[in-house]
Amino acid sequence: MRGFLVLEDGTVYSGEAFGYPGRSHGEVVFNTSMTGYQEILTDPSYCGQIVALTYPLIGNYGINDEDLESDGPRVAGFVVHEACPRPSNWRSTGSLDHYLRENRIPALQGVDTRALTRHLRRRGTMRGILATGEVDLEEIKALAATRPALSGAKLVPAVTNAKPYTVEGGPRRVVLYNFGVKENIIRWLRREGCTVTVMPARSTAAAILALNPEGVVVSNGPGDPKDVPYGVATVRELLGRVPLMGICLGHQLLALALGGDTYKLPFGHRGGNHPVKDLSTGRVYITSQNHGYAVRADSLPTGAVVSHINLNDGTVEGLRHRELPAFSVQYHPESSPGPTDSEYLFHEFIRLVDEHRGQ
Repeated sequence: MRGFLVLEDGTVYSGEAFGYPGRSHGEVVFNTSMTGYQEILTDPSYCGQIVALTYPLIGNYGINDEDLESDGPRVAGFVVHEACPRPSNWRSTGSLDHYLRENRIPALQGVDTRALTRHLRRRGTMRGILATGEVDLEEIKALAATRPALSGAKLVPAVTNAKPYTVEGGPRRVVLYNFGVKENIIRWLRREGCTVTVMPARSTAAAILALNPEGVVVSNGPGDPKDVPYGVATVRELLGRVPLMGICLGHQLLALALGGDTYKLPFGHRGGNHPVKDLSTGRVYITSQNHGYAVRADSLPTGAVVSHINLNDGTVEGLRHRELPAFSVQYHPESSPGPTDSEYLFHEFIRLVDEHRGQ
């Protein structure tokens, strides 16, 4: 069965359909990771997006039940150059095609994903429609140009939890403020001896503080941080009352809560090979990233300091407060997929938690 990816500017990429037959729409983005397609598929930060992978062979080690970052795929569609039909790995429990099919995710293979990536780099991220089977291309082109842009106001409620829940892990009491958390963040906190209570995105500061937490992690999530003003308000009320660590969207929400500003990047940072410099030590880390927005360095108030920068484009990758126990990074220290160079950031958070416990 044939299929097409049609961008809002009218550009068409054709390929062979696999996964679930049908149609989907979303923001078309690319990821440069060489491995980790299962983690990418299930990362809640990709909610509402059609993801293209630049690495040419995808699906060769299959799908397993241990590497999920949420309870199922969050992408709107999937585009690869070649999908491996017969995976080979001792951990594999099924194929990529079967996994996408049973989770109703349409996909394309046979696409020149590097050409698609070059186009998105030149023209910027744009909306698109992935359609399989018999389609009217002119109709699809017209629809692609008129689809509404992604809105965090709808995306975050789709990936947060409805009710609080607790994951036992140790004596430290930590709240995970959830805008679309990756499971590996919770795994890391548990390994560090934390019992984690996961609170929904609409939680108030009063509800979080009522749990008497010794630290709060503000999670990653999809969309524009300005579309979740309630999250900004809650983080602002938590500042100075409990140690805070922000990750990805959580980093942007902390910046907004401090009085800073954010903006949309032309095509975002998505992959497992982004170089980031820690300005306090001069050390460079290779990081895992997935975001389409960034913090404006010149918008930050006096108390906030840029702690990390991206060596590819100079964008803000981390910040900390001079006086309050609060810091954040734009990238993913828990990796999954990607390098674990930045695990020291969890240790820094635990240090702040232990200091708070001793007060």
